[in-house]
Amino acid sequence: MTDQRSDSTAVIDEALGVIDTALAKMMQRELVSSGEVADLLLDVRSLLTTDGLVDEPVLADATDAG
Repeated sequence: MTDQRSDSTAVIDEALGVIDTALAKMMQRELVSSGEVADLLLDVRSLLTTDGLVDEPVLADATDAG
């Protein structure tokens, strides 16, 4: 159980590093394209799913919103 926690912590730390780096770059700019934001989110998602932390994607259905 301890090994699984340390693996999870390492994956989360790596994801946080990706987020922090991207945020630092984005804060220096006035505009950020939606494509760049999508790329960042996909990078973070791929890091979190490599160790099976997320079983399947959660997709919001626009028809369920109302």
